[in-house]
Amino acid sequence: MSKKNTKNTKGKIITAAWDLFYEQGYEDTTIEEIIDASGTSKGSFYHYFEGKDALLGSLSYIFDEEYERLKETFTDDMSSFDKLLYLNSALFSMIEERIDIDLLTRLYSTQLVTKGEKHLLDNKRVYYKLLRKIVSDGQKKSELSSEMTVNEIVKLYAMCERALLYDWCLCNGDYSLKHYAQSVMPMFLSKIKV
Repeated sequence: MSKKNTKNTKGKIITAAWDLFYEQGYEDTTIEEIIDASGTSKGSFYHYFEGKDALLGSLSYIFDEEYERLKETFTDDMSSFDKLLYLNSALFSMIEERIDIDLLTRLYSTQLVTKGEKHLLDNKRVYYKLLRKIVSDGQKKSELSSEMTVNEIVKLYAMCERALLYDWCLCNGDYSLKHYAQSVMPMFLSKIKV
């Protein structure tokens, strides 16, 4: 199986699963429904995942797919700072519309206690690569401060996002994540803007 087909099959399963989790809830979604919705086979499902619980760690894949899509929508007149705020707003909007808050909470809690791979912190993710490129370009164009390294700024940005997501989960989604972030992210990131 080619690498592209592997990614497509795995991606179909992940996307179908998270859509079903949002629509029906995690507990009420069966593996058979995920297989049907993804248009794949039982063999393919078990090739990539040991069971339904294994899909909980795949949320970073959904996020990275969204970042791939979003980077294609940047306009020439957007500064690097604007791109960072745009990514945050668009992703948080997608989270509110497509990701069940209970599953997001579960993912964050498992990432806190896991001894193994922490998917959200994987520097090879599209998320981190895209952030490093935006910040590096921003520093070259003198749009973003050079007082911090690219990696320091990326870490600051990611920590701010995680803090907002964590608080939103703690408050059980009692407010709009996107709208709150639109008001506080510019303040959080004001130190990096030139």
